[in-house]
Amino acid sequence: MNKKEIRKKYKDLRSLLSPEELEEKSLAIANQLLKLAIWQKTYYHLFLSIEKQKEINTEYILQILGGKDKEIVISKSDFETGKMNHFLLTDNTKIKLNDYGIPEPIDGLEVPTSKIDVVFVPLLAFDKNGHRVGYGKGFYDRFLSECKPETIKVGLSFFAPETAIADFDERDIQLNYCVTPEEIYSF
Repeated sequence: MNKKEIRKKYKDLRSLLSPEELEEKSLAIANQLLKLAIWQKTYYHLFLSIEKQKEINTEYILQILGGKDKEIVISKSDFETGKMNHFLLTDNTKIKLNDYGIPEPIDGLEVPTSKIDVVFVPLLAFDKNGHRVGYGKGFYDRFLSECKPETIKVGLSFFAPETAIADFDERDIQLNYCVTPEEIYSF
């Protein structure tokens, strides 16, 4: 399948999830993450969930990161440049929904991509080779291409992988892991 077909399929599958299923699967993903050998790092980038898109509830992951006393980094998207600016999440961080329903920090202490050790990557779907399909704007591929080579990229998915994404290209950044409620995939 190509990216366009995959986007439609997984948006449709997500739309069928009940609020209870969404919470159960989000909690299961957070519990699976605890099995990964990634917790010795310092700076963890996490997306804040877009509720209207029925994304994984990352509140559980926030709690894990806070409990492990990690530095949590969140982003603000610049739709004019297609880039993301990254900010340290603190008790004083004010979050606001942007025009697309994405929760973002209003301002704060900016964190350079060179400091980020682990990125939890949103996606609609992924394949058995570690390629992902997002919403198609390229924000995360641009961001991940700016990260240091050893940055660990962890996709989070409600669903098992596709066999292959037919039309990925060299600008698509491959994941190191993808975590589903049932399994951890390593690439």
